[in-house]
Amino acid sequence: MHTVLTYVVSLIVIIISVFITLCVKYELERLFREKKDVAPFHICNVVIILMVSFAAQAVMNNYFFGNEFKLLLPLVILMIMIIPIYVLGHFAFEKYKSVYRKYDTAENGKVLVLNERYVKKKKLPAKLKNYNAASKDK
Repeated sequence: MHTVLTYVVSLIVIIISVFITLCVKYELERLFREKKDVAPFHICNVVIILMVSFAAQAVMNNYFFGNEFKLLLPLVILMIMIIPIYVLGHFAFEKYKSVYRKYDTAENGKVLVLNERYVKKKKLPAKLKNYNAASKDK
């Protein structure tokens, strides 16, 4: 029972870590103006997720349950858990990113198409259309 609870907590930590590291990876790619995925970012993300989940597993085993913590078997099991979750999270994040992209650009930097879904998503509520209209008349 303790082992199952330990791996459930590790799974929750893995899912949260995947989301956070993919958000950071996306922002780093924007910062460095990369057009394609960068492999070192993926490798670093998987290593970070492995470290966080391994630490959660160690804390659950040693401090909560008082069990002996082994090194190799949990490492292999966590890697088997991390890789599919990271791949699925990456594809879901890429799909979300492409659907709600503001615009597409050409090689020379010109805007090709404004995304209609993004424009529809950012509309103001009807109450705010005439907000501060009195100051505009002056």
